Amino acid sequence: MHIVDGVLSAPVLIGGAAMTVAGLGIGLRSMPIERIPSAGVLSAVFFVASTIHVSVGPSSVHLMMNGLAGLVLGWAVVPALFVGLLLQAVFFGFGGVTVLGVNTVIVVLPALATYYLCGPGLRRAARREVAAIWGAVGGALSIALTALTVATVLMLSGDMFAPVAQLVLLSHLPVMAVEAALTAAAVALIWQVKPEVLIRPERTVG
Repeated sequence: MHIVDGVLSAPVLIGGAAMTVAGLGIGLRSMPIERIPSAGVLSAVFFVASTIHVSVGPSSVHLMMNGLAGLVLGWAVVPALFVGLLLQAVFFGFGGVTVLGVNTVIVVLPALATYYLCGPGLRRAARREVAAIWGAVGGALSIALTALTVATVLMLSGDMFAPVAQLVLLSHLPVMAVEAALTAAAVALIWQVKPEVLIRPERTVG
């Protein structure tokens, strides 16, 4: 769900850039050294998943796995996904430099929402099956919130984007189901081989 250069209004671009800078500051401060490998792996997963696009009218759909990244990383998801978006913009021209801040907000806010809404239940889960359910909910929720955020950003830049915003919401309904299944499978695997990645609480930012 990359928004390209030249589409959004200046206030939206400035607001997105400011929110991203603030989020990067918090994310970097809340990322302990032992979280860096996980951040790198999930940044790569996001990079690969969101590189493969399927065109739907004037828009396109793709997987993101930002829900999984949010569940594992918490606030450290901000620099992790920012790096993925930056590399996509530089090497493939996805999105663009001026909209990098807005695109970061679009994928990071749902990831953080997933962390706060689904993370507590995931960390309290006593069985792998329960953890997988929370993963599925988080995966679907992250896509729904990402599509909603894209639609909101487009609408803030002008009513002429209303049809595209509606298409973005509708076209991502199937993606929600696929992302839910993949996130559930990933959470179940992590729970089995390295559960401490999921259950360790996020370090408080001081």
